[in-house]
Parts: sequence; C-alpha cells; structure tokens
Amino acid sequence: MTETMFTPREIVGELNRYIVGQQDAKRAVAIALRNRWRRQRVPKELQDEILPKNILLVGPTGVGKTEIARRLARLASAPFLKVEASKFTEVGYVGRDVESMVRDLTQIAVTMVREEETEAVQVRAAQAAEERLLDLLVGPKPPSGQPGRPGFEEQAEAPDAGATREKFRQKLRAGELDDRAVPLQTADRSAMPVFEIFSSAGGGMEEMDVNVKDMLGNLFPKRTRERRVKVGEAREILQKEEAQKLIDMERVVKVALERVQQNGIIFLDEIDKVAGREGGHGPDVSREGVQRDLLPVVEGTSVNTKHGPVRTDHILFIAAGAFHVSKPSDLIPELQGRFPIRVELTSLTQGDFVRILKEPENSLIKQYQAMLATEQVELEVADDAIAEVCEVAEQMNARLENIGARRLITVLERVLDQLSFDATEMQGKKVVIDREFVKNRLTDVIADEDLSRFIL
Repeated sequence: MTETMFTPREIVGELNRYIVGQQDAKRAVAIALRNRWRRQRVPKELQDEILPKNILLVGPTGVGKTEIARRLARLASAPFLKVEASKFTEVGYVGRDVESMVRDLTQIAVTMVREEETEAVQVRAAQAAEERLLDLLVGPKPPSGQPGRPGFEEQAEAPDAGATREKFRQKLRAGELDDRAVPLQTADRSAMPVFEIFSSAGGGMEEMDVNVKDMLGNLFPKRTRERRVKVGEAREILQKEEAQKLIDMERVVKVALERVQQNGIIFLDEIDKVAGREGGHGPDVSREGVQRDLLPVVEGTSVNTKHGPVRTDHILFIAAGAFHVSKPSDLIPELQGRFPIRVELTSLTQGDFVRILKEPENSLIKQYQAMLATEQVELEVADDAIAEVCEVAEQMNARLENIGARRLITVLERVLDQLSFDATEMQGKKVVIDREFVKNRLTDVIADEDLSRFIL
C-alpha cells in the first residue's frame, strides 16, 4: 500500500474542510506529505540521499496545531504517531525514553498491515469458518469416497449425507441457525501468565528491547476450555481464527518495518516543554538531556524493537509548541537544525471563531445539532447567537488565559447545558438559539470575573 497520492492543493483542500485558517501550516505539511510520495519515485541511488524536511509548528494553544496533525493522520496512508515530548525523560530518570516513540510507531504499523491482510483474506476465512461450523452442526465432512459420520453406520450408508450438509449450509447462510448453541474450544483467559501481569503493570517493561512475552510465550502452552456459544457468535470467533491462520506474520512484520522506515510520521507535540536549558533542580534538570536524546532519533539512528531494528533516517518529524515561556532558539542548536521548516501559526480572531462554528464539517454546532436530533429535538442557532458566543469567547481569552478555539467549547457548553439536560422531555420540539438566549445564559458568569475563571 503506497502513501497518499493527493496533490499538495488537494491535501490543503481536505484540511480546509475541518480547520479554519493557518494556510502556511497547511501548505508546509501538504508539501512534506507529497514529498514522501515523490521521494519513492526518484532514481534508487538518490532515494537514500533525500532526507525528510522536518517541520516545527510554532503558535499559541488552541489555534489548530494538534488538529492539523490529527487530520494529516487520516490523509496519510502511513504509520502515524502523536506523542507529547513532555512525557519523555533523560535516560537515567524515571519515565519513558525517547526511543519508545519509534517502538510505538512500529507497533502501529504492524497493526495497520495486519488489519489490511486480515481484510484481504476475509472471504477465504469466512468459507473456512463455515465449514468448521457445519462440522459442529452435522459432524465432520467425510473423506472423499467415505460418506457419513464415523461410527454412524446407518448414516454412512445414507446416500444423502452430502445433501444434509448442504441443507444445513443453506440454513446457516439464511441465519436460521444463529440462535442454536454449539460446543466450541476457546482460549482460557482466566489464568494470566505472571509475565503478562508484570507487563500490564507498566514500570518500563514495554521499553525492554527484548520482549519478555515473546521470549517466554512458548514455555506456557495455550490453555483452552470448551463452552457453548450461539452459532452467530461462533461464526465470528471461527472467522477470526481462520483469518489469523491465513496471515503470514513474517511478511506482515517485514512490510510494517519497511513502511515505518520509508513513510512513518511522528507528531512531536509540546516540544517547547523541553526547550529549557539545564541549570536548576527538579523537573527542569533533564530538559536538555531529553533534547540530546531526541537528536540521534531525529537525525537518523537504529532503534531496537521487538519486531526488529528500525532506521529513523526517513521518518518525518513534525514538532509543535506554544513557546509562551521559551522560544525556538532555546532548543539546542543541533536540534533546531533538524527542523529546517519553521511555520508560525497566528492567534485566532473573533472572525475566525465565527468561521470555526459555521464552516467545518465537524463544527461544534453541527455536533450539538446531531446529538439533540437523537432526542427528536431540532436545534437552530441564529447568526446573531453565533456572533455573541464568539464575542464572549474572545473576551474571556483576553481577560483570562488565551486558550484559542478551545474557549468556544466551554462557552457553548454553558449556553446549551440546560437544553441538553431537558432534551429528553422536549421530543418533537424545535429550539431556536438567538443572541438574547446566549446573553441570558452567560450574563451572570461574565459579570463575575472570579466565577468566570472557574466556569469559562
């Protein structure tokens, strides 16, 4: 499966459906995504020389940095991981090391390829599952030239044993047998091996280069137990089992590793949280250490994963940060140099807020309308109400901390919370939200600055 063939203009067009403004950032990620496709089509001797142009998105919170990453993930038919840089600690400190993001990305790729392969074998898996179900319902299919069920002489002599099986097959396909119970051998999950308990408990077990479960798994035979399940459920269980048998996991891993190394994308959020320099005590002390640990991964190194070593030379890194306290120049020079494309995202205006509520296909108002429609309540929000909500959001951002478009969520929730509560008793009604409705819901909160700090 190759990476997206969208042109840069098409990528920006797709992002425009969900994100208002920030055209510079959209153009940068669109070019970067298209360059992955271009690189795969240059002469082989040049491919290794063309390194990804990593991107640094700089801008206040709530202006669309993370949303751009989320939408990019859906556009790119490539392994994608979003991770917060603030979760990492320098090697030697308690916490996750930076190489864990490459291991996580690899696991995402393996899961992605396995799902693709599973989808490809569904028809064959369904056929095999059907035969196993018929075995459970009417007995195993006799070998060629030996009709009937072993041990049933009268059936062995019956010429219509195959006809009986076909009759049950038709009933099975018609769903007439879905409620019948059949005995089925399923995995016994009541006894979890000790190493699985350790692994699920955390404590850095997932960071080990050698996977303990893989190493010890063969020492513990798989335990099964027989239980009676309905045919409908049994069909799903058996189809999954048959699909797993048809998948070549060695090939899945090979394709996944190649996809990570050639097409992988890591969105490194909150990069500004590790931009401070050493020189103090407490949590700040390891910030420069985290940057130095990040450097080889971004530059290109080999990271050991449970599926094999992964080269990071051609993984695209998109870093983002608000840089309220620090600035991009506070990053160590070597790391700055690995993010040659720097894009500044602008703060959102009241006009942007209006567009955010009206234009995107997933706008907040459309979400509220869809949710209330489930209660048979029709919601209409007038333009003057939208303008009032946006004006209040801008005022609150100016008076309190500026959290960008996220303020719209808190304001709208305050406006519509009573309606959301009463909706179950308003079936069949139409509710129109206008400016006066908004003012009545927000007057007390806006007037009391202390209260607005907690509510808005």
